[in-house]
Amino acid sequence: MPSSPRRLAVAPSWVLAAALPLLFLHVRYQPGLQVALGSTTVDAYLSDFAVLTVVVTAIVEARRRGLEPLVAGRALWVAGALFLAWMFVGVAYGHLHAGSYPWQTHLVTAAKFAEYALLAPAIPLLLRSSRDLLLPIWSVALWSAAATVVGIAQFFGAAIFLAGTVGRRQASFLSSADFAALSAAALLVGVVAIVAPRVRGARVPAAIATVSGALGMIVAGAVASVLGLGTALAVLLAVLVLRRELVLRRVVLVGAIAAVVLLGVVAIRGSDLDAFARFLGASPGATSGPPEKVQTYAHRTLLAWIGFEIWKDHPVLGVGWEGSAEPVNFEPYLPAAHLRFPDEAPLAFPSAAPGRRYGVQNSWIQALADLGVIGLALWVGVFGAAVWTAARGLGSVTALYGLVVTALLVWLWAAQGFVAGIPLDALTFLAFGAAATRLAHE
Repeated sequence: MPSSPRRLAVAPSWVLAAALPLLFLHVRYQPGLQVALGSTTVDAYLSDFAVLTVVVTAIVEARRRGLEPLVAGRALWVAGALFLAWMFVGVAYGHLHAGSYPWQTHLVTAAKFAEYALLAPAIPLLLRSSRDLLLPIWSVALWSAAATVVGIAQFFGAAIFLAGTVGRRQASFLSSADFAALSAAALLVGVVAIVAPRVRGARVPAAIATVSGALGMIVAGAVASVLGLGTALAVLLAVLVLRRELVLRRVVLVGAIAAVVLLGVVAIRGSDLDAFARFLGASPGATSGPPEKVQTYAHRTLLAWIGFEIWKDHPVLGVGWEGSAEPVNFEPYLPAAHLRFPDEAPLAFPSAAPGRRYGVQNSWIQALADLGVIGLALWVGVFGAAVWTAARGLGSVTALYGLVVTALLVWLWAAQGFVAGIPLDALTFLAFGAAATRLAHE
């Protein structure tokens, strides 16, 4: 009987640890079900049930042990609630702005985005002491290792999961962007464990997370993740200096790891970076006429330009949640886009055709286009509140981790538009939750 309270205490960390792999798995490999809702359908995957299980467990813990852990994140909860409320306003306004706007479809995606947002307040309710961290750390480390092994196998020619071109960037069992996000998050677990070793028993999983995260970032080949890693490490260095916790040998080790990741990603993405340099006119050898293939970074620049043009004509309210991907909203700007980007491949331009409603693919500009300047201010406010919340609790390793991952996320969301139910959503709200978590016995 005396051991019963201990079993209850570790149960929430087991739930979170079990949920993490499902949150970082492409929906193609998850069982799911569809429910008709008017003119649209609701897709529910195993990851959705993982989110709900985590949230329900957090509610049980709140009833059993109280809501006090949520106090530290009050500013973050308010900022998040305001953004989510404006997101739903955006759905309503999108329907008013254009009759062809499929409001039921976008209402479903908004609800799923809000569902994932519930992960943030769940984290401080589930993780209340340092011993609760060990199982989630192991889960991240082992899942990152599995993803990296798959990615490396794909790199050398294994036609498994979402394999890409041999010798180029890979997606493992996620998308390439989400693979990079998982790997960067795992690497930062290891980095924080190196510079602030406060979790007993975490040395081995932290080492696994470090190696698998670094290799995974290289194979995933996402430049945004490298920029995010650099920003995260700069923030971490500033914290260590301010707190007088700087240990030179640890900093040198982390710097060496970061350098390897940078060189590896540049090597894998060299042709894409060279193509972008030619697009900008900074590299010789540009060919005449539009290329046959879509060039990644030039394509993103084109889409960002269209998003910015949409915002300029709808500065306050935008065109509705995810409305920038609707033909009625982007088609008026296509003639000007063709004149502005005459050397882009025809497939780079969005259209109403299936698979070509690309969206803006940059959440910061998409927030402007979809939700107006108010929406961007609220989206930025959520990140600002996360930084503020983490900075007030840096004595806790979870807050430190939340801070550096938030710095990473700024760049990851610069290469990703709002898509509900993807691993980046999960990482975002898990990081925000970590920023608000204060551990006992640390």
